[in-house]
Amino acid sequence: MSVCGVHKAISLLFLSKADVVEIYPDHVLRSVSLVLEYPSVIRLRRYIHLPIKSVELSRKNVMRRDNHQCQYCGVTKPPLTVDHVMPRSRGGQDTWENLVTACIKCNVKKGNRTPEEAHMKLRVVPRRPSHVAFLKNFGGDIHETWRPYLFM
Repeated sequence: MSVCGVHKAISLLFLSKADVVEIYPDHVLRSVSLVLEYPSVIRLRRYIHLPIKSVELSRKNVMRRDNHQCQYCGVTKPPLTVDHVMPRSRGGQDTWENLVTACIKCNVKKGNRTPEEAHMKLRVVPRRPSHVAFLKNFGGDIHETWRPYLFM
């Protein structure tokens, strides 16, 4: 399962590599000689194995995953920062499982220690989000025709 733009979808349809499953009923694409239905969901005719997509690790995506909320105290007011659960100076890596959103007060309080050493408890154990869950939760408005295909 993947999400692509309408230009890519039209290209796949013209090359006979995909079929239309759902359309946007109020939209059409027009050219000089053609009027095409605007595809919403397409299905590839032949399965092509691609590597599993993953959500890019970035400051913005860590904050989205944590719902712009400090994972120590629950504050949602800016300024927020990204904290390493296991500090970098002690071997902590930049991974989904080691980065959380924190308010500046909690980040300073934790300092160069683990949450256990600082007597601070994480609200949620940080995990790598799946791309489907990420799209579902943070993709903005999702059209109704997509819902059955995104397991919503």
